[in-house]
Amino acid sequence: MSEVEVGAFLPTFVYDEGRTGQEIAAFAASAEEIGLASLWATDHLLHGSLFYAVPWLEPLAALTYAAAVTETVDLGTSVLVMPTRPPVLLAKQISTLQALSGDRFILGAGTGWDEREFTVAGTEKRFRGVETDEGIDIVAGLLTGDPLDYVGRRTRLEGVSIAPAMTTPLRLWVGGGRQVAHANSPERPEMPKRVLERIGRADGWIARPTSTPDQIGLDLGDIAAHFEDIGRDITDLTLAHENFIHLVDTDDPDEARAEQKLAFTKIMGDGRPFEYFDQVYLTGTTNEIIEKIQLRASAGIRYFIFHTLEPSLHQLDRWAETLLPYIRGLH
Repeated sequence: MSEVEVGAFLPTFVYDEGRTGQEIAAFAASAEEIGLASLWATDHLLHGSLFYAVPWLEPLAALTYAAAVTETVDLGTSVLVMPTRPPVLLAKQISTLQALSGDRFILGAGTGWDEREFTVAGTEKRFRGVETDEGIDIVAGLLTGDPLDYVGRRTRLEGVSIAPAMTTPLRLWVGGGRQVAHANSPERPEMPKRVLERIGRADGWIARPTSTPDQIGLDLGDIAAHFEDIGRDITDLTLAHENFIHLVDTDDPDEARAEQKLAFTKIMGDGRPFEYFDQVYLTGTTNEIIEKIQLRASAGIRYFIFHTLEPSLHQLDRWAETLLPYIRGLH
C-alpha cells in the first residue's frame, strides 16, 4: 500500500482584521519546510454563506502568492466551483499559475452548492453538473496549447487557443460523495452517478470533509465498481480527504473541545451545532484525532489535506511535532 501524504490548506479565510500576503507567504514557506506535500485553497465567491461566518480570498490568486515563496509543494484547489468560472478565462489563469510555479497545480474541481453564487455568475444551480463537466473538458483542451473546437450544451468554441501551454498534462482531482447531512445541508448524502463518472476520468478523488469513515468506505466501493466497469485500475487514483483540525495542548477531552468550539465557531458561525462538527471533523485530544485519522486511513484514504482554523504557524508546528510522524508511518 502506498505511503500516506499530507497537505495543508492556506489560511485564506479573512477575519475582521483582514489577511496579509505576509501571513500567506509565511504559512506556505513553513509548510514546505516541514515537508508537507501540497498547499491548497478553498473557493467561496460570496460572503455570508450558509456554513461560513468568514469570507475567503480568491484561491488562484492566493496560490500564486504561495507559489512565489515555495519550490516543490504542489498547489491545489479543493474544490474550485467550476460553474462560476468562465472556462476560457479559467484556463488562462491556470496556464499562468502553471508557468509561474513550474507546473505544480492540481485542479480540484466540483460543482458547488451555494445557489447565490450560481445566480451572480449568470447561471443556475440546475446546470452545475453539465457546466462542471464542460468546464473540465474545455480547460484541459485549452491547456494543451492547440486550437480547440468545442460544442457543448452550455459553451461553444471555434478555433480558440491560449498560451502558455502546459508542459505536463493537467492533474484533475474531483470532489464529492456521501456526507453526514445537516438539517440545513443543500446536498444529499449520496454518491451521484454523474460524480462517479467524473471521478472515472480524474487523477484523484477528494472525499468530503463531512464524510465519516464508513461513508468513505461506501464511496470507495462505488468508485471501485465503476473503475472495474470502465477498465481502469483504481490504484492509479489518488484517494484524498480534506478535513478541519485544531490541535489543543491538553489530554482533557472536554478542555480540548471547549477551545475547538471557539475556533470552529469563529470560522463557521453558529449555523450548525458543535456536536455536528464533533461528529464529522477532527476534534478532541491529539490521541482522539490520531484515532480519527487512522479510521479514515483504514477506510482507504492515502492523502490527507488539513484545514487550519487559525492563520498562525503555531498549528503547523504542532502538526510537525505530533501528527506528521504518526501519519507518515501509516502504510
